[in-house]
Amino acid sequence: MTAETTVPSSTALLTGADRDGSNYTARHLLVLEGLEAVRKRPGMYIGSTDSRGLMHCLWEIIDNAVDEALGGYCDHIEVLLHGDGSVEVRDNGRGIPVDVEPKTGLSGVEVVMTKLHAGGKFGGGSYAASGGLHGVGASVVNALSARLDVEVDRGGHTHAVSFRRGVPGAFAASGADAPFEATGGLRRTKKIAKARTGTRVRYWADRQIFLKDARLDLETLHARARQTAFLVPGLTIVVRDERGVDGAPPAAETFHYDGGISEFCEYLAQDRAVCDTLRLTGEGTFKETVPVLDDRGHMTPTEVTRTLGVDIALRWGTGYDTTVRSFVNIIATPKGGTHVAGFERAVTRTVNEVLRSAKLLRVAEDDVVKDDAMEGMTAVVTVRLAEPQFEGQTKEVLGTSAASRIVAAVVSKELKAFLTSTKRDDKQQARAVLDKVVAAARTRIAARQHKEAQRRKTALETSSLPAKLADCRSDDVDRSELFIVEGDSALGTAKVARNSEFQALLPIRGKILNVQKSSVSDMLKNAECGAIIQVIGAGSGRTFDIDQARYGKIVMMTDADVDGSHIRCLLLTLFQRYMRPMVEAGRVFAAVPPLHRIELVQPKRGQDKYVYTYSDNELRNKLMEFERKGVRYKDSIQRYKGLGEMDADQLAETTMDPRHRTLRRINIGDIEAAESAFDLLMGNDVAPRKDFITNSAATLDRSRIDV
Repeated sequence: MTAETTVPSSTALLTGADRDGSNYTARHLLVLEGLEAVRKRPGMYIGSTDSRGLMHCLWEIIDNAVDEALGGYCDHIEVLLHGDGSVEVRDNGRGIPVDVEPKTGLSGVEVVMTKLHAGGKFGGGSYAASGGLHGVGASVVNALSARLDVEVDRGGHTHAVSFRRGVPGAFAASGADAPFEATGGLRRTKKIAKARTGTRVRYWADRQIFLKDARLDLETLHARARQTAFLVPGLTIVVRDERGVDGAPPAAETFHYDGGISEFCEYLAQDRAVCDTLRLTGEGTFKETVPVLDDRGHMTPTEVTRTLGVDIALRWGTGYDTTVRSFVNIIATPKGGTHVAGFERAVTRTVNEVLRSAKLLRVAEDDVVKDDAMEGMTAVVTVRLAEPQFEGQTKEVLGTSAASRIVAAVVSKELKAFLTSTKRDDKQQARAVLDKVVAAARTRIAARQHKEAQRRKTALETSSLPAKLADCRSDDVDRSELFIVEGDSALGTAKVARNSEFQALLPIRGKILNVQKSSVSDMLKNAECGAIIQVIGAGSGRTFDIDQARYGKIVMMTDADVDGSHIRCLLLTLFQRYMRPMVEAGRVFAAVPPLHRIELVQPKRGQDKYVYTYSDNELRNKLMEFERKGVRYKDSIQRYKGLGEMDADQLAETTMDPRHRTLRRINIGDIEAAESAFDLLMGNDVAPRKDFITNSAATLDRSRIDV
């Protein structure tokens, strides 16, 4: 007899009353009060509990210090990454109020750190413009910290209080795990000069909340500090890293810029300028109805007049990429919002008006679109206003509707004045900008016509495909593979080695055009680039449609030498710039051909006669292994200089046969970092690459060069 254990389903456990919902009463409801809600649902407040959420906590504390700088009360901020895992932010602002708030009976510090939606940024006159607007930033960080210490210099004394997961008290020693007593209350620790003011916040992120692998990224912190120093001229931000990661000594970076967003715009631009950096400034007013606390403590809807200041720096360059960074009260809005929408609309409309009036566009030509007008533009768009409306606590999108109208009005007026200026220098620069926009529009139209002409031909019309393409028989996209082969010599061997049922071959002659330094029209005119785009059959650039691709895999098969690596890099540049969805979908691969072939003498049964290795290090290790095991091999080890040296059987076995080959999948982990790397290695700025080659020549190991 066997015993059978059955786990009842949730439905089986319900009584008849539960099934019809009659037992669902108010006792089933859970009310989260205060900081409990933050700890229960942290993602609602900081976006996530990974490294991104950990960084967001730090931004909240830094932004509070920067708000003091925006008000003119602070000019120095320090951010310290301590070796014990804690983070500290210091500023010389006014200091958090330490007097008692009458409604709660708590000190100002405790109110700010423990009460959601509490602070000095709700229209009380403390801040004309700020980044912290919901009153939850500091309290959320406190709730998500195993320990948080606050010290405030104000009124001739240093005031201090500590918190453990949002509960005020005192720790018996340093560190997040020290004994804690929930005594509460702000305490004075020492006397200081009356003129000295400031705030110091140090916290230990709660590892009960954040993922184990969540880390603060120093490069991201440096980028944010640099960005803030640009946006607040005269502010000094010091970032000190005392963690000793990977044995690195403590290091400090100081950021201070007096040029403001004009200097920021020049820093962001990677190409040669077509015009000087323009500064478009202005302001406008709008009315909105907001609840205001009256003398009796009631929230009364009141219509108030707001002033929105606009400050934009922009320039056009010789490149083709558009970089727009937007900010609201120095808070970055990476997903844009109404201010960016107004800016883009005004630029497009104004450029079209000037082009029509100057008759640079023919009557039969369509208006330029946003991408044409902003091609090669680098812009920093900033607006400042009291109590902006963001979409969510993470403040990634501005929602204040009036910002679109006011920004558009300022940009239209200021930009039109530049584009129609009669001053000699301005007139020449304006004409260069307009010519660039018209060229971008005509290139876009030419590319669209090219794609439309290409799509009119089906994949079965062999006349539309290059004659040198050795196509496969299968029309199953998921199974088919396109090998882009370096040179005609390798093509002959590959034709014999391939499985013609699903493997197609396209040879290219040498090194294709570097598309990172070329325009779209130049790329389309290039025979090799045009052939690759034509064979894949999905178009290019903004019109690329991955669903139209004729092959499931694109495999770059180049020689295992320096030239082969360069050709592969050029091909990757083409895919990253004009066919990026193929890379993002993981459909682009690099073949990995072997470097050496070892022929064994009298191999044992089941042992291959030929052994292939793919690097010099692997060869050395393999030979040492053979000597250790007593395996004999011929001294004449073959070193492949290129794919053409292999016979068809060897190429099939090592590089093309899906059962034995090795493919390296190309993917993009960080799009912004990838674009930066491609621009550095393949872009217009040649000088840094030349300097690197010149300066590094002496360090080269000459024995590694194939001769």
